[in-house]
Amino acid sequence: MPHIVVVDPIHPDGIQRLLDAPGVTVDHPGNAASSDLAARLKDAEGLIVRGTVVDEALIAQAPKLKVVVRHGVGYDLVDVPALTKRGIALMITPEANAASVAEHALMLMLSIARRVLPVDAGVRRGEWRVKGQSQTFELGGRRVLILGFGRIGTRVARLCAAFGMKVGVHDPFMPAGTIRGAGYEVVKDRDEGLAAADIVTLHLPASDATRGMVNAAFLAAMKPGAVLINTARGTLVDEAALDAALRSGHLSGAGVDVLKVEPMVEVGPLLAHDSLVITPHVAASTAEGLQRMSWDSAGNAMGYLAGEYDIDAVVNREVVR
Repeated sequence: MPHIVVVDPIHPDGIQRLLDAPGVTVDHPGNAASSDLAARLKDAEGLIVRGTVVDEALIAQAPKLKVVVRHGVGYDLVDVPALTKRGIALMITPEANAASVAEHALMLMLSIARRVLPVDAGVRRGEWRVKGQSQTFELGGRRVLILGFGRIGTRVARLCAAFGMKVGVHDPFMPAGTIRGAGYEVVKDRDEGLAAADIVTLHLPASDATRGMVNAAFLAAMKPGAVLINTARGTLVDEAALDAALRSGHLSGAGVDVLKVEPMVEVGPLLAHDSLVITPHVAASTAEGLQRMSWDSAGNAMGYLAGEYDIDAVVNREVVR
């Protein structure tokens, strides 16, 4: 009888899916017999995590563990090599939050384009004619460069196109024909794309190749007055370089949902810019997104333990080949 431990609180629909499954026992935050995680892990065959760090120390406490399911798509907090060494699969919920994150990226673009935060603040001060209204702009006709054409990037492209934007895509891992077939411009040279784009939006995973890629040189290559959007991972961006680009006026704005250090431990210089719109890593956390991530997490855990799973949701596929 497979035993699944849900470490962090998730949407109740996912918990109920587990509880309704025949032959599955479930330990979740609502019924955990012990607050001691080590005691909860000793019989776990499946593990569902949201914000818990999964490292060698935690894995060592779960001798029966076969699969870890990350509630979401990012797995920065998971030691994948340690799992692979033990033959434990890591699964994610790749489709569940894509629509929510894509809409959030568009919301950040619109908020900056229409200067929503400073205009709102002015009205609240009693200023009906707010200074800077003439600095707002339409998205229609603007050129956007999408870095990463995966599940979220493709949705962002469709939304941008619906607003009448000129959509360019840079993704060296995606066949050019796929991008063209979807109706978008293939941008082979990233720096040329940066120089032409009014808005650059990031939809890339955190990796050794992408960590710190948005540095001073990257930002200098961007078109003067352009806007940067990051709903991917905070580790992609050199925050000091972004601060300098906003302070100098080289960038007219930025919208970020993620920071290098989360949760935010101190108010950094970035927050001094009224041209910055920042949200606390909530792009995926709509009611619908949370429900789908919870539901898919439960399904992934049960499916893997039953030998019936979606290989596309497995991160370290070498453990199942």
